[in-house]
Amino acid sequence: MDNIKKFCAEFIGTFVLVLFACGTATVVGCNGAEPNGAYILTALAFGLVIVAMAYSIGNVSGCHINPAVSIGVLLTGGMTVSEFFLYIIAQFAGATAGAAVLGALVGFDSSLGANGLYNNSIIKSLIIECILTFVFVLVILSVTSKKKYEKFAGLIIGFTLTLVHIFGIYFTGTSVNPARSFGPAIFKGGEALTSYWVFLVAPLVGGALAAVVFKALIKSKDAE
Repeated sequence: MDNIKKFCAEFIGTFVLVLFACGTATVVGCNGAEPNGAYILTALAFGLVIVAMAYSIGNVSGCHINPAVSIGVLLTGGMTVSEFFLYIIAQFAGATAGAAVLGALVGFDSSLGANGLYNNSIIKSLIIECILTFVFVLVILSVTSKKKYEKFAGLIIGFTLTLVHIFGIYFTGTSVNPARSFGPAIFKGGEALTSYWVFLVAPLVGGALAAVVFKALIKSKDAE
């Protein structure tokens, strides 16, 4: 029963993330090359979704709603391998459903908040996404490991995701989440789908690196 609840929570959380945050990017016409109001609204939408979900489903599944977060939690001993794969399935299913509903509402010829390569460079895009995800996941692992931050963890994580988007939208549209990128890419096809592997690999690497640094520096320091 607990696994079913966790699956449902992760499905709902990722569904909401894609529908509301990617949906905001779509309806306000966010263009990473133009640092305007649409740019800021999109960054805020991603952060606010995390805040909302953290304080609603966080006590059920931890509100990962992101495979990069789940791999960080897995590598720091916060979940089992079987739970990890359960979360991954739920996250990808939720993201796909969210993108499907968004496409039905605004049209599948819209942007759907799909990610893209920075200057058509695979290397630059991999580096950017890896760094962005590293920062995001490191913050998550750090604040959720300290009881004194318990009440404010959702806010801290949400603001961090907003910050990551404010910087990263210009480059790749900001993924930091393989599931979030998968949903729109499936329905957009074309370049969004062919370059999707970048937004799968880089966030997972960034999340794994964050786990390594957390265990080596932050967790070890707290144990002293």
